[in-house]
Amino acid sequence: MGREPGRTAHDIDELKQFVVVHSRAQRLPPELCEEVLARIGHDGEGPGSWTEEWAAAARKLAAEDRLLDASQCWNTARFPYVDGTPRARAQQACSETFAQWSGAQETVIERVDVTLPDGDGTRLPFVALAAGLSADVPRPLLVVTGGIVSVKEQWAPALLLAEQLGLAMVATEMPGVGENRLGYGKDSWRMLSALLDTLADRADVDRTYASAMSFSGHMALRGALHDPRIRGVVTAGAPVSGFFTDRSWYDSSVPRITKDTLSHLTGVPRAELFDGLRDWELRPGELSALSIPVGYTVSLRDEIIPPSDVRTLKRYVSDLTLNEHDDVHGSPAHVEETRAWTVQTVLKMMRAAASPQA
Repeated sequence: MGREPGRTAHDIDELKQFVVVHSRAQRLPPELCEEVLARIGHDGEGPGSWTEEWAAAARKLAAEDRLLDASQCWNTARFPYVDGTPRARAQQACSETFAQWSGAQETVIERVDVTLPDGDGTRLPFVALAAGLSADVPRPLLVVTGGIVSVKEQWAPALLLAEQLGLAMVATEMPGVGENRLGYGKDSWRMLSALLDTLADRADVDRTYASAMSFSGHMALRGALHDPRIRGVVTAGAPVSGFFTDRSWYDSSVPRITKDTLSHLTGVPRAELFDGLRDWELRPGELSALSIPVGYTVSLRDEIIPPSDVRTLKRYVSDLTLNEHDDVHGSPAHVEETRAWTVQTVLKMMRAAASPQA
């Protein structure tokens, strides 16, 4: 049950609780998840540990040529973030196994390397996976991103729908997640603009829409204030205002795993995290200035996002569509409904923008 020096073990009960929505989003068989979770008793190393048991499941699935499931198990092995050698190996295996799977698909899924200038003149890299790109027939762009614990491979199977939907599609990661080497900060929306710049010759980036879950939804909304190419945002459980300003909610409700992950991605120590994020809120004037449609899936029993954030959206966002579930963060019991609603809402936004009166 040992672990690398300097690494703090995650709470196993929290890991098991919060991985549920991610396993369902990845469409991992429930019986597989239950079997693996039953074997896990600690977050150290070796048998019975979080990373080793998910890794063992991944190796078994790969041997059975179930490469997508294997990739998703590797993804779960590195959950919630890379904090040492075992999770780093799992992250690498996730990317490699996904590449094997995607290489056998009829739809071409390609890697797109993007860089963003840093303050000191260096250029920091991140990666997107893409389908439906074409210099000859550039299509409207849908950017798909997960939250602070979601790698791009979790969402990339959706890229197989690019041709059917008539879109160019990319899946990427938040700063500090997966292969994204950027630091996570208030201005991280700039990575979205860098991504659009990179794709401008093979997609109609002036008609970009974002399906951005959780914290990436906050990033996309801020990006839309600065980059008019973002024409609509559909999100779920995104922090808006109260998450960043309500100390009582933060202290009493926000799970340790969320605080640990945010601290890891931002580089702000846990003890200083709330004060470090306080000025990240989207203020009323900013929300009122949004001239785009916003779709938002609300989990009515969300333990991460305070109810005040939804009230703030209702008050200040002029074109808001809500999708409500009586569920906890991420609405794990409603993953398929949320998936379908998200696609329908994005397509509705696109049709409205293309209509003569738009």
